[in-house]
Amino acid sequence: MAMKTDPGRFFEDFNIGDRLIHATPRTITTGDASLYLALYGSRFALTSSDEAAKTMGLACAPIDDFLAFHIVFGKTVPDVSINAIANLGYAEGRFLAPVFAGDTLNATSDVIGLKETSAGDTGIVYVRTTGFNQHKVGVIDYVRWVLVRKRDNASPPPSSVVPELKSALGGDELVVPNGLNPRAYDTSWSGQSARFDDYVIGEKIDHVDGMTVEESEHQIATRLYQNTAKVHFNLYNESRGRFGKRLIYGGHVISLARALSFNGLGNALFVAAINGGRHVAPLFAGNTVFAWSEVLDKAIPKGQTDIGALRLRTRAAKDHPCADFPAETADGKAHPSLILDLDYWVLMPR
Repeated sequence: MAMKTDPGRFFEDFNIGDRLIHATPRTITTGDASLYLALYGSRFALTSSDEAAKTMGLACAPIDDFLAFHIVFGKTVPDVSINAIANLGYAEGRFLAPVFAGDTLNATSDVIGLKETSAGDTGIVYVRTTGFNQHKVGVIDYVRWVLVRKRDNASPPPSSVVPELKSALGGDELVVPNGLNPRAYDTSWSGQSARFDDYVIGEKIDHVDGMTVEESEHQIATRLYQNTAKVHFNLYNESRGRFGKRLIYGGHVISLARALSFNGLGNALFVAAINGGRHVAPLFAGNTVFAWSEVLDKAIPKGQTDIGALRLRTRAAKDHPCADFPAETADGKAHPSLILDLDYWVLMPR
């Protein structure tokens, strides 16, 4: 009798050029948006207010960019990372079109890199994932790489292929949503006056506030994204694993950091791209997340005059307020509190 359950792919099951068509189309609802808001407390105007969005030329409030990202990411887990030990990084991520309530998201991934680790019991898998809506319009694409267990440590390694990836996308590669009218933006919606031209390259912003992670919150969030990774849910499994407890999904930290960044970057309308990202250390329930951002670069997207793009490097820390901008120790190693290092572009009215 054929096996009806699926243990997921191990490192040996991936081949360069494989296209993975991910299951479970997902129609996004206003309920999803409300639950996301309840989990993170994000206060950005366009995703909070239909009226603000309509004033700026959109049909209604779009779904938070990272909610769309996490839902697409969640679709990939059963095929890419169900047997992963860790998600190692992101690159070349672009948000191609807004997602609205009523849109249905699907996803595919292409295997673009493989490399067995020196220990011989795991390997790194690189995939390029595209999320698209019911009209087959791409809404997001990105590269990520994960450390995946081998089924049999004695199996021969594949030829190593490590893709060349851009360290950052340029301002001319960023997509501004069709019909958006940045001139209609009202800073009273955020209660903050700083626009694109008020930020300076090299500026550091302490986002001040902290948020303690509860066990129930991160599990609700990860289920919202239909992310089935065992390390986030299965305490029986994890009590015998590396940590002895459930690991917080790294995307949960990304959303917390973005929500916290409102204090200082409240007029950032959209996330336009993810240049790179690294989950530096694990996070667990009971830890409190803080964040700070550095302005790495500024650009005017192609064909635009009324909106600019800030390239930000946001770092999140656990149990460590960020007034001292924790990043590295004196010997050049990551600060012990650091859990996330994210390089991305946001769009902001001028």
